[in-house]
Amino acid sequence: MKCTRTLILLLILFIARPLSADRLANLRSARQIITVESVSAPYYTIQVVALKEPPGNAAFFAKLSEVFEYDCSDGFVRYTVGRYQRFSDAINDLNALKVDGFTDAFILNTRKITLNGSSSEAPVVDKTANPIAGVRYTVQIAALRYPVYVSEFEQFDSVQEYYMRDKIYRYCVGDVDGSEAKAELDRVKSLGYPNAFLVPIEKYAPFRIE
Repeated sequence: MKCTRTLILLLILFIARPLSADRLANLRSARQIITVESVSAPYYTIQVVALKEPPGNAAFFAKLSEVFEYDCSDGFVRYTVGRYQRFSDAINDLNALKVDGFTDAFILNTRKITLNGSSSEAPVVDKTANPIAGVRYTVQIAALRYPVYVSEFEQFDSVQEYYMRDKIYRYCVGDVDGSEAKAELDRVKSLGYPNAFLVPIEKYAPFRIE
């Protein structure tokens, strides 16, 4: 009976809406929902729901402070919380989520999924590479499945928008020489973007939206 009520709630939240709507755009730009671009360690996370279409009601995520969005090649968009080094590290949080009403949640090993566009449809960026003097860099602050107004990133005067062949919109700030790039990255991270990273501008330039 409890499962039936859960299914009815999900149907109300996610199906009764225009298919083209994206009512989670604000949650993505506010970094409550983070689009995952590639599978990397730590590999364990807790899946709270998997949908064929993006959800149209942000209320489902009201109790969750940070959600990861995996657009998978099997046609499902998976929404998860937490990232853990080991399966056992996630058990306590899983139990807490179930008590909080997410009864269908389970621990997911992300090495078992494949993301859409995970081949070579977007430029490959080494996020750990040291910047090189004489090369121009920008700082990526967000990657979203749907476009948002650049004004959403109110901390910055100028935000560049890029649209890649993997159908992901990327948002970047700054245009600095490699000798100044590390300081610019640290500044952006201090403004609330801990996952920001440097990108050589030439890699993204062909995909910029004017």
